[in-house]
Amino acid sequence: MSTVNPQPLWQPDPQRTADAQITEFQAWAAEHHGAPAEGGYPALHRWSVEQLDTFWKAVTEWFDVRFSTPYARVLGDRSMPGAEWFPGARLNYAEHALRAADARPDEPALLHLDETHEPRPVSWAELRRQVGSLAAELRALGVRPGDRVSGYLPNVPQAVVALLATAAVGGVWTSCAPDFGARSVLDRFQQVEPVVLFTVDGYRYGGKEHDRRDVVAELRRELPTLRAVVHIPLLGTPAPEGALEWSALTSADVAPVFEQVPFDHPLWVLYSSGTTGLPKAIVQSQGGILVEHLKQLGLHCDLGPRDRFFWYTSTGWMMWNFLVSGLLTGTTIVLYDGSPGHPDTGAQWRVAERTGATLFGTSAAYVMACRKAEVHPARDFDLSSVRCVATTGSPLPPDGFRWLHDEVGDDVWIASVSGGTDVCSCFAGAVPTLPVYIGELQAPCLGTDLQSWDPSGAPLTDEVGELVVVNPMPSMPIHFWNDPDGSRYHDSYFAMYPGVWRHGDWITLTSRGSVIIHGRSDSTLNRQGVRMGSADIYEAVERLPEIKESLVIGVEQPDGGYWMPLFVHLAPGAVLDDALLDRVKRTIREQLSPRHVPDEIIAVPGIPHTLTGKRIEVPVKRLLQGTPLEKAVNPGSIDDLDLLRFYEDLARKRA
Repeated sequence: MSTVNPQPLWQPDPQRTADAQITEFQAWAAEHHGAPAEGGYPALHRWSVEQLDTFWKAVTEWFDVRFSTPYARVLGDRSMPGAEWFPGARLNYAEHALRAADARPDEPALLHLDETHEPRPVSWAELRRQVGSLAAELRALGVRPGDRVSGYLPNVPQAVVALLATAAVGGVWTSCAPDFGARSVLDRFQQVEPVVLFTVDGYRYGGKEHDRRDVVAELRRELPTLRAVVHIPLLGTPAPEGALEWSALTSADVAPVFEQVPFDHPLWVLYSSGTTGLPKAIVQSQGGILVEHLKQLGLHCDLGPRDRFFWYTSTGWMMWNFLVSGLLTGTTIVLYDGSPGHPDTGAQWRVAERTGATLFGTSAAYVMACRKAEVHPARDFDLSSVRCVATTGSPLPPDGFRWLHDEVGDDVWIASVSGGTDVCSCFAGAVPTLPVYIGELQAPCLGTDLQSWDPSGAPLTDEVGELVVVNPMPSMPIHFWNDPDGSRYHDSYFAMYPGVWRHGDWITLTSRGSVIIHGRSDSTLNRQGVRMGSADIYEAVERLPEIKESLVIGVEQPDGGYWMPLFVHLAPGAVLDDALLDRVKRTIREQLSPRHVPDEIIAVPGIPHTLTGKRIEVPVKRLLQGTPLEKAVNPGSIDDLDLLRFYEDLARKRA
């Protein structure tokens, strides 16, 4: 790992480094706030965590955050949980998201496309007009600051307008994608009791139309707090009885009125995957998200008015909220509503080509699927605009770095990033002025005091430990919904190390300053006291063309033993015979170590995932330990519940 000195896969040329906003910010912060002028990013990062108050003050000044009421100080109470940011300040997130409309009214704020159409622009002026009209109508419907407004919507312009109008009136936005079933949506929305529901009649995906009118009818029946339902006829059907028409609410030519709210006023509710119970309803603040996303998108992603920002996502994943925040930097954001692989695996590269995307974000799983399908992005698409390819969702394996470098371009910046729904941002990842090493995230992010700790709380370098954050971040949750004493929030992050955020990932902080993510620590493999990341095994095994996907679980046995099965979903036509078994074991032994070789290799009909596409390790582990299905997992959070019955049956047979 970091004990050797590998050559970087990529490094920025001097001009790119000089032009990066983070370089300009460092020089400005050195002049105005005492930041180090020399020492590059490592020195800037050290200053940002040692001088937390000064750093965040500098961020608000650099990005010209408009406080309608000034703050008393940057950080009041510093304790976690409960840190108090910019007490006394008032502002509005949506006001900042629409600022570019003044300077560039006719340029595109949004580019929208689906599986069948060319990009359709929505100008900054038109976006502001629609937000103004809808915000006025929400106020007329009685929506007041703090009221929840929900969306059952795909990744379409109407969803962005509804979010911004909600924020403009001081409401609290929450959304689910329309591929979520009724139970999954109700598990989320019933917790927060929305007063308005924006909904489509259906959506298009994979070349087919999916009618959701029955689900919408069930949501209306089961959400008694709703005062209004707004119908968006994506499939062209008439509004159901009692619903309002989207077009009627967004037709007026009205300038938006932005409610000035306290810095810690709720902006939106995001949800954990909810694989083992009701999803956690995570509340983040208008001010906290504003300053965190300005830092992350403006400095780390280096986005500005000349950029086009595309991330493949749905409204049910935090990356959609992150994508919308691209507007804060004056960037044109690209909304793609469709399958990631229709009509073929190269679909996302086609979107990047058609929209002239400069930053293209996707999942590590998509990159590996393209590699396996022998997609050749640079050969088959014009990707000359793409400066950066970013990935998240799971660690990008070393082969993914090499493939992007070889098949997209050796001058393309590869930004593997890692964070969480919990903070709606990144702990580590993109830095435009640093080199990229294969299999590694470039560095911890500014203002993020990221460390790797052993079980006793001692920091580690070049060793695997728990991902912890030892100082508050502005976008950490202000609370969970319906958690009046804060106990669920505390137990989620602060139970292991009091006063320190433990995220639940295994990481290595290298002596070079880079970061390696090894997977979730609550499902980490632990053989004879040696901790191993499941991601390393997936990366090795899934190189084999016969293996479509895999899942490895470590199960502590009642007799003190340890059983580590590897489940493999085979590619069409492949057979798990002795020859393939031997090849899988030999691959793991040679590429990792004998300790990584599983006790058993079992062919399965498929690998279960959360609704946002992450393979689920902990619920499968619980099933294998004998926990009944209904207690091991929240059924509404899984993409294919029938797959889990296979693992439940396996546990029964082995008992």
